Amino acid sequence: MQYYKEEKEKERIICLLCRHYCKLKEGRIGMCGVNQNVEGKLKNLVYGHPVALHVDPVEKKPLYHLLPGTTALSFGTVGCNFRCPFCQNWDISQEHEINENIYVSPEEMVAMALENGCSSIAYTYNEPTIFYPYAKDIGLLAKEKGLKNIYVSNGFETPEVIEDMASWLDAANIDLKSWNDEYYRKVLKGGLEEVKDTLRRMVDAGIWVEVTTLLIEGENDSDNDLREMAEFIRNDLGAHVPWHLSAFHPDYKMLDHERTGLETLQRAKKIGKEAGLHYIYLGNVPVHGDTHCPECNELLIDRTGYSITVNKLKDGHCPKCQREIEGVWK
Repeated sequence: MQYYKEEKEKERIICLLCRHYCKLKEGRIGMCGVNQNVEGKLKNLVYGHPVALHVDPVEKKPLYHLLPGTTALSFGTVGCNFRCPFCQNWDISQEHEINENIYVSPEEMVAMALENGCSSIAYTYNEPTIFYPYAKDIGLLAKEKGLKNIYVSNGFETPEVIEDMASWLDAANIDLKSWNDEYYRKVLKGGLEEVKDTLRRMVDAGIWVEVTTLLIEGENDSDNDLREMAEFIRNDLGAHVPWHLSAFHPDYKMLDHERTGLETLQRAKKIGKEAGLHYIYLGNVPVHGDTHCPECNELLIDRTGYSITVNKLKDGHCPKCQREIEGVWK
């Protein structure tokens, strides 16, 4: 795809990477801080310039229904199209200074994943949509080598990008940060309806989707909001879509806010179960992230931290009742 649209009569281009649709005159840079109008074309300033690069368990993304027990070569750049005050990676997401001394080509990134025995590449740490041209070039090569491609995203991709990524992206964990559109717009600088639309489009495109909600007490944890979130996942995405409920810890601009308690996550999980969701997992708390069969409740996968201690799945099915368990297992 072409990542921008020309408006010659207004002497500007429109960036098509995220739903801000930044209108850029010559030399101007979008809200993300890393996409610029250079001579009438969109230039991705962080192409080839990762600032964070690690080999992580895929469970850390978190993705619990994609190749459990494997590792993902995970990387991010500087920049972001949101302004979340609780961001855990704010030191890179809110940074716009690019270290051009570091260059990793798409070919080198894929080779690194293979050399480290990874089964996937994860585009993560900051918002990958803002470096989509780089991610896609890596992803196409990775796919040729049998690697899976994973997005960890705030869900503000444009419909144009979602349609394009369906050809190479295998899975995504998308943040559903709040059920309040005003909070999304004023505080996060995003939009609830746009994120909901992204989630629907990704599921419809055949991308494996898991949803994460970082629960912040007093901000997004009311029973009503949690119930409506769970019902949206069940009704619009599917009861099989995993919901990760993660505990907030003080960071960035919210250092004075209390850490989220385990009881808040357990309350949210109960609400999700009552809404009919099959797979709900708690994060950032010392509990097991086990997967049980929705049909017979057989323990299928035992997770202790990010380690898989038991995996009873047989070709993606429950060994006891033979129900197919939704996910990407090979």
